[in-house]
Amino acid sequence: MGSGVASSSLKFETGRFGGPPGNSPAAPQVSVIIPTLNEAENLRKLLPRIDAALQGRTYEVIVVDDNSPDDTQAVCDEAARVMPVQLIVRENPTDGLSGAVLEGMAIARGDVLAVMDADLQHPPEVLPQLIDAVAQDDADFAIGSRYIEGASSDERWGWARRINSWVATWLARPFAGNTRDPMSGFFALRRARYACARNLTPLGYKIGLELMCKTRVKRVREIPIHFGLRHAGQSKLTIREQFRYLEHLSRLYDFSYPRLSPMVKFLVVTALSWFVGLAAFLGSLGRSIDVAASVCIAYAAALSVIAVFFARYVRTQRRFIPRRRPWVDFAFTSLAEWATASLSAVYFVYRMPYAHPLEVMAICFGLGTLVRYILRKEFSHDVRGMTDRPVMG
Repeated sequence: MGSGVASSSLKFETGRFGGPPGNSPAAPQVSVIIPTLNEAENLRKLLPRIDAALQGRTYEVIVVDDNSPDDTQAVCDEAARVMPVQLIVRENPTDGLSGAVLEGMAIARGDVLAVMDADLQHPPEVLPQLIDAVAQDDADFAIGSRYIEGASSDERWGWARRINSWVATWLARPFAGNTRDPMSGFFALRRARYACARNLTPLGYKIGLELMCKTRVKRVREIPIHFGLRHAGQSKLTIREQFRYLEHLSRLYDFSYPRLSPMVKFLVVTALSWFVGLAAFLGSLGRSIDVAASVCIAYAAALSVIAVFFARYVRTQRRFIPRRRPWVDFAFTSLAEWATASLSAVYFVYRMPYAHPLEVMAICFGLGTLVRYILRKEFSHDVRGMTDRPVMG
């Protein structure tokens, strides 16, 4: 953490503090959780605006920082002299923004928990509307929305980012019902509602979607906002985060559709492996390799695709896998299905010499896939192995 004093002081409006600095004996009405990573410049502007927006309310601001090397520590120390700001530093974070938000919620004392980004894309002036929507029992969950009437986004948003946002929102629709902007990171809910959450598995940056899903909210209210551009610093939306989002969606599908999700994943991975296998099969035939040998090569290529997905699954979901040696099971079942496909190819080539090569391949791949379906149940996420995670301190 940087320790230098900020070059420009924080500016607050006298008499408009939302509560006394430091820890107040009485629980505040509102806890505002802000996950950060190298956001010192943005915090200098954001914290006074939060203070002004929440005038007349008792509140606390919890900044959860992923060990930033900038002046985040100094900015929070300066703000804490005049407003209730608490900085939590995570030394070795592995679960991204979502994990930071949950750590902040775990120590929050407010009746209402509000979450927002530090980059000034979320207007803090809308916080009172979000808070009132849930505090007055009008909604279970309130969202600062970019996609309802009255909302807008900065015109300088590029088309690539707009398309990316649209696709991510569309993928989240099965969990969001009629909510137009379930991907928003600007939201509020009552602390009692958060206490109902179970099986929270933070990953990536879309914790709001997970909370909507796992707290079983029924009434969502969207408040229109103007979604601006980042004020300073660099965006954390990397390609790696995009893949983590897909993985996060996979977990949410497991939670929401425990019977359907494993089958859908099995079919998707099977389709991808068959596509690679087909390419390898045609390539082998093009090199004048006989049909049976081409099937052996093609199925090995297909298994390499499955191995990639299985490796990712083991690395990210190991604590949910009931088997002690998943790779031993994987090797055994892979060998069994490869042997089934290969021996079937030899049989059909000699018993059906006039069969079309693609017919032989399809039959052999089908038999191999059937063996995999029967033997390797753990290839799918075993959501029954998940245990409740306590979410309240």
